[in-house]
Amino acid sequence: MTSLKERLHADVVTHMKERNKTALTTVRNVLGEIETREKSGKTPIELDDAQVTSLLQKEAAKRRETAKIYADAGEAERSAAEIAEAEVIEAYLPRALTAAEVESIVDEVIAGLRSEGVEPGPRQLGAVMKPVTSRIAGRFDGKAVSEIVRGRLT
Repeated sequence: MTSLKERLHADVVTHMKERNKTALTTVRNVLGEIETREKSGKTPIELDDAQVTSLLQKEAAKRRETAKIYADAGEAERSAAEIAEAEVIEAYLPRALTAAEVESIVDEVIAGLRSEGVEPGPRQLGAVMKPVTSRIAGRFDGKAVSEIVRGRLT
């Protein structure tokens, strides 16, 4: 199975052949951002798929935010361009979970803690959030997950 970064590199060639300028520019920008992150700091690192996914989510959100600013300023063409870039980036992200799926994962983790003899309460927020966060892995809003967990623990 290829990594997300390898898929992005392969898609640069595909977008060149298709003459899809928007997608090509967007993917190149994202790859540049990935390389910048990998080379920043004292020692170079290699980003794994989870870190690349996180970076892609931030890049897509940034473009959505910019599109809103352009739309509010009456720049419909620029707004549409930013939305198009966000959609290209979002195509690389994993399928988002529904609220019901997240609630099911939270309930499973809480049931697992109960089976280990721990009665989850508000003080065990961290004990529940850690496994839930690892299973959700950026496919649902973190604040909303935290609210769901708090609701289940109280």
